[in-house]
Amino acid sequence: MIAQQHIELNQKVTQQLDELINIGLAVSAETDVAKVLDNIVRGAKAIAHADGSTLFLLKDDALHMEIVQSSSLNLSLGGVSGNPMKMSSVPLYLPDGTKNLSNVASCVYHTNNTINIADAYNDQQFDFSGTKKFDQQNNYYSKSFLAVPMRNHEGDTVGVLELINALDADTHDIIAFSDFAQRYTETLASLAATVLTKQQLTNDLEQMFETLIQLIATAIDEASPYTGGHCRRLPELTMLIAEAAHNTDHGYLKDFVMSERDRYELKIAGWLHDCGKITTPIYVIDKATKLETIYDRIQLVDERFEILRRDAEINLLKRSMAQPELAQTFAEEYQQQLAQLADDQAFLHKVNKGGEFMHPEDQQRVRDLAQRQIHTPDGGTRNFLSDNEIYNLSIARGTLNNEERQVINQHISSTINMLAKIPFPKHLKNVPEYACGHHERMDGKGYPRGLTREQMSIQARAMAIADIFEALTAKDRPYKAPKKLSEALAILAKMKDEQHIDPDLYDAFMHHKVYLKYAQEFLDSEQCDVD
Repeated sequence: MIAQQHIELNQKVTQQLDELINIGLAVSAETDVAKVLDNIVRGAKAIAHADGSTLFLLKDDALHMEIVQSSSLNLSLGGVSGNPMKMSSVPLYLPDGTKNLSNVASCVYHTNNTINIADAYNDQQFDFSGTKKFDQQNNYYSKSFLAVPMRNHEGDTVGVLELINALDADTHDIIAFSDFAQRYTETLASLAATVLTKQQLTNDLEQMFETLIQLIATAIDEASPYTGGHCRRLPELTMLIAEAAHNTDHGYLKDFVMSERDRYELKIAGWLHDCGKITTPIYVIDKATKLETIYDRIQLVDERFEILRRDAEINLLKRSMAQPELAQTFAEEYQQQLAQLADDQAFLHKVNKGGEFMHPEDQQRVRDLAQRQIHTPDGGTRNFLSDNEIYNLSIARGTLNNEERQVINQHISSTINMLAKIPFPKHLKNVPEYACGHHERMDGKGYPRGLTREQMSIQARAMAIADIFEALTAKDRPYKAPKKLSEALAILAKMKDEQHIDPDLYDAFMHHKVYLKYAQEFLDSEQCDVD
C-alpha cells in the first residue's frame, strides 16, 4: 500500500514537473506579454489543481487585477480574454498612510512572503468581507487561498499571483494547497515577474533609443528649422507609403506584408535617415539665396548700384554745367540710366533667389553685368561682380553651387558611417539599408552607391519617394515656395517615367491617395488643389 502511494506521488510530481517545463518552454517562445501572463496563470491553476486565479500587478501604490479566472464559474476577465476587468484594485496603504495588511494580496506584497490559507471563512487574520460578498452574489465558496509574491531577479515584488480553491484530483472537494503546489506556484510567480521585468527593461531601452533618435532630429531642428521639419515629417510619410504598399493586392506588391515589428523598424529608419546632417554646416543647409554665406551678399551688390546711381548723377551735373543747352537731353539720359539700373538690380535680386531652372540667356546677362566697371575708393575701377558672385548667381538649379551641393550630399555618407557604428539588434538590422537609400534612383543614377531598383528593399524605395514628395511640398524651405499638390504629383509622375522612383510604389501612392492623407496633416489648404 505504501509502495503504491509512493508510485502515485512520484507520478504526480513527474506530471507537475512536466507541466512546469512545458509552461517554461511556452513562455520562453512567446513575445506577447499578455499571452505570457495568461499562460502562467493557466499553468499555475493546472499544476496546483486550483479552480480560480487572480494576477495582481503593481501600479501607483495599488495592486491592480490584470487577470481573473474561474473554471467553475466559467469566468475569464482581463488578459487575452477580451473581457474588461470590472473589479477594483487593492490599495497598498490605508488612508492614514499605514500598510494595508488586512488584505491577503497587499500583505503578501509588504511582507514579501507566501500566504497559504486552508479555510478563509475560519481565518481571523485577514478581511475576507469582499470575498464573502462575491461568493454570495455568484453562488460560490472561496475556501482555500494561496497568494505568492512575484519577485523578479532583482528581488523586487512587481505583483501577486493568487490561487483559489485547490481541488482534490479524485473527489474534486476543496482542499488546502499542498507544499508542492506552493513551491511550483512560487516558481511560476517568479517566472512571471522576470518576464514582466524583462519586458519593462526592453520597453525602457526602446524608449531611450527612440528618445535619443528624436534628440538628434531636435538638434538638427534647433540648428536649422528647415531640415528639422523634414526629419519629423518624413517618417510619417514613409509609413503612409509603406502601408499603401502593404494594402496593395496586385503586382509584386501583393506579396509585401509588414508586421508590427517591421513597422517599428521602418519608423526608426525614418527618424534616422538624415542623422548625418548633424555634421553638415548650417550655412549650407540654410542657404536661402545664391549669394548667402554668413549673410546675403546681395546687400553688397545693392551698395554698388547706389555707387553707380551716384556716379550717374555726378556725371549728369558735370555735363549739364559744361553744356547747359543740353541739360534736358542729359536729364533724359540720366532717367534712362536709372531705369536700366533699377531693372538690372531687380534682375539680380530675382536670380539670387534661385529656382528650378535658370535660362542660359539669364546666365549670360549675369556675365555681361559683371563686366560693368565701378569706381573704387582708391580711385581705380573694378568689375561690378566678382568671379565668385558670377559663379553663384549663375547656379542653374536652387541656391547651392557644386561644392556646396557636394557638402550637402556628403550627409548621406555621414549617415551611413554613423549607422554602421550602431550595433542594431536583430529586429532593427535593416535600419541602415532603409535609411541610407533615399537618394538612390531606380536606374542606378542616384547616390552614394548608385543602387538599382533590384538592389533596394521596398522600404528604402518608399522612403525615396517620401523624401522627394516632402521636399516638393515643404513650406519651410528657405530657397523655394512650397508646391501645390498638382505640381508635386506632376513632378513625381515625370520621375516615374524617367525611372527615378519606383513605378509600382508610385501607383500605390496614387491609388491609395497617400498624398491627400499627408496633405490633411501637413500642408496648407491653398496647396491642396486636387482630390
